[in-house]
Amino acid sequence: MSLFAELTNSVNAVRPGRTTMRNYDLPLVVASTILVAMGMLMVYSASIALVDGPRYANFGRYYFVLRQGLFVAAGMFAATFALTVPVIAWQRYAFWIFGFAALLLLIVLIPGVGRKVNHAVRWLPLGPVNFQPSEMMKLAALLFAADYTIRKQDQMNSFMRGFMPMAVALAVVGALLLKEPDLGALMVIVAIAFGILFLGGINARIFSTLAAALLTLFSMVIWFSPWRRGRLFAYLDPWNPDNALSTAYQLSHSLMAIGRGSWLGVGLGSSVEKLHYLPEAHTDFIMAVIGEELGFAGVMLMIVLFAIVVQRCFEIGRQAIAMERVFGGLVAQGVGIWFGVQAFINIGVCLGLLPTKGLTLPLVSYGGSGIVMNLVALAIVMRVDYESRTLMRGGRA
Repeated sequence: MSLFAELTNSVNAVRPGRTTMRNYDLPLVVASTILVAMGMLMVYSASIALVDGPRYANFGRYYFVLRQGLFVAAGMFAATFALTVPVIAWQRYAFWIFGFAALLLLIVLIPGVGRKVNHAVRWLPLGPVNFQPSEMMKLAALLFAADYTIRKQDQMNSFMRGFMPMAVALAVVGALLLKEPDLGALMVIVAIAFGILFLGGINARIFSTLAAALLTLFSMVIWFSPWRRGRLFAYLDPWNPDNALSTAYQLSHSLMAIGRGSWLGVGLGSSVEKLHYLPEAHTDFIMAVIGEELGFAGVMLMIVLFAIVVQRCFEIGRQAIAMERVFGGLVAQGVGIWFGVQAFINIGVCLGLLPTKGLTLPLVSYGGSGIVMNLVALAIVMRVDYESRTLMRGGRA
């Protein structure tokens, strides 16, 4: 072997070729992009007929899809900013972000300040748009729970020291959300917080006891609230004429929409239920329109896309934790819990698997606060992934 060949082999053994690793997680980006694009398309399809009714008679046919486009643009701008913020900064300010979100939940309840829609006070009017603090609280609770789990890591086996402070914080948030009322957002926030505590190593006996206590508490909230109890009974028998024309009206029409869709759907834009039969077709029940127009294939596509997003969030979190970046790992997995639980509830309601609950479909349903917070959360996950990839290359996060 020539001297030149020996030197070349020696250099290659010490300094391998440049890595081809991307700076981002391709499946996460692709799945999220398709979900947002599908959301734009289906918001347009589900809302185009709303102007034919008296409630939106003064709105143009493209009103909702144009606003959704502006919301997505605002979300992309906020996500771009979030992507530049180091993960350590999110941890440093987690408590203050949580406190600010709780303050907004309190402000929205001040008479004359919050905007009331359908007997619920959940929005702060900000000129031409309305901001929903509960959407911000989902992200704030996620960051706070991840930071809390790390700070209390040595006390996770103690009920009083390891869990009670978090329980008090969640109780305050829960009281404010039930006052709006917004039980759906509370369920998602509690699922996020408890999921992160579980992943963070809380004592199994404490976790099981708390899970049972929460299930009992939610059952009591539903049972002692006549209209929530009515929703539950209507869910159990949606085709009863008394239910189908009142409490189960949305559920029955959602089931009819999905039934009409069959395997491949009736065709994009050809939904009948969106023609003022199915209320909130562009928000809470957008999956029913997808099921009618795109059929079983469309519903399964959405489920697969959400499964990819959740799986990639958990994998990014696992990789970060393996590299001893525990806060970032818990945040990434918390976002996976958030999207997974909320998508499961929304799709389950539309399919009649769960009682009716006012929750939007992440990244898809119409709404400014939701889409902006969803995109910011994904940007933070991508930042966690970027820092992990930088470390794997031998750089500094």
